[in-house]
Order: sequence, then structure tokens, then C-alpha cells
Amino acid sequence: MPSQSFYDFDHSLTVLSQSLGYVFKDKALPKLALTHRSFDSKKNYERLEFLGDALLGMIIAEALYFQYPNQNEGRLTRMRATLVRQESLAIVAKQLSLSNHLILGVGERKGGGRQRASILADTVESLIGAIYLDSQCIETVKFCVLCWFAPLIDNVNDTQVLKDAKSRLQEWLQGKQIPLPVYELLETQGNAPNQIFVVSCQVALDNCPDVIASGESRRIAEQKTAEIMINQLNKL
Repeated sequence: MPSQSFYDFDHSLTVLSQSLGYVFKDKALPKLALTHRSFDSKKNYERLEFLGDALLGMIIAEALYFQYPNQNEGRLTRMRATLVRQESLAIVAKQLSLSNHLILGVGERKGGGRQRASILADTVESLIGAIYLDSQCIETVKFCVLCWFAPLIDNVNDTQVLKDAKSRLQEWLQGKQIPLPVYELLETQGNAPNQIFVVSCQVALDNCPDVIASGESRRIAEQKTAEIMINQLNKL
């Protein structure tokens, strides 16, 4: 496992800056933004995440307001919620290759923390906060965020994107007069707060096998099984 030395971070920051489209003046800020509490319980990204969360919500709301002038407040609210939810932030984090730059404690690294959606999502927000503090310029932050989120913003008006997988699966089954799916928690692995939940999804079709998936919460695991089930049903 790569060491967390300053030398390694200095090189990592050069690579990260290219992905982010922003070069930090104060190197302490991105280092803090990438540091998980498992590495340092006092000096970590949580305060920057708080700031970044607020900035992200405002930037996305403004972008949607101007890009979708014919949508009402309720629709815009759902679109914003879709874009700032954990799943969307994790997609952005993977596009930016943030997992390569996370500063994690040994246990979190061994436990798969580099691919943990919650950590990846938090890091996107913490980096937004760090860029704001470093640049002291909201326009700079907006430029970065809108570059990262452009594909998601362009496609968020799709009704299939706005609805979560469980809702889409329910509608699919109801449209064919098939009973609602049954989700079952099969196993809980590990200890809190790093538990993994294994869930199955079953539908009342003889030629459709059960689906099993895991996630960092029961909700995430159920959403994953629903997404897989939808894809499976569409192939029947």
C-alpha cells in the first residue's frame, strides 16, 4: 500500500490538480480535504465537507434554474436532489480518480475504503470547500463544479434518472400487473460504522432468478438489487 508521506502526497497533488482543473496555492487544504477521520480523528475533511455541501447545493440549484427554464420548483428540487445524492457524487469522484488520492487509516484501507461510495461522495464536497477557501472566489468554484457535473446536469431531466431504481422497478411490475418485489436482508458483514449489508430482491416471475447485491447501507443494497433486476427483466 502506498505510504502517506508528504513526498507521495506532493506528487499525488500534481496528478489530482490536473483532474480537478484547479491548482491549489495552499497545499494544506487539499491534504485536509482528502484526509478521512480513520487517519486523523481531529484533522480531517469533515468541516470542509460541511462547507462544500452548502456550496454544491447552491451551484447546482443555479445551474438547473438557468438550464431548465420551463421546469417548476418541484421538478427542479427533485433534479437537484438527484445530482447531489451520494450515488451521483460517487460517479463524479470516480471520474476524477479521487480514490487514488484518499488519505485513509490502515483499517479503512484494508476494508475497501478507497471504493466506499460514502467516502468518495464526502471527498467531492470537501474538495469543493477547499477550492473555495483557497481561491476565495465563488466563480472559480462554480467553474470546477460545473465541469465535473456537466454530463449529469445535461441528463438529469430524463425521468428515468429522476426516479430511483426501486421506484422504477415497482412501476415496471405494476405496469404488467405483477406483485411488488420482495427485498430480504441476507447478511450483515463487519461492525458499525463500516458494515456491509447483503440484500436479495425477488419478483414473482418463474423465469427471473433472484438478485443479490451488497452496499454500505440496506437502502443502498436494495437500490443496487433493484437496478440489476430491472436490467434483468428488460432482457427477458
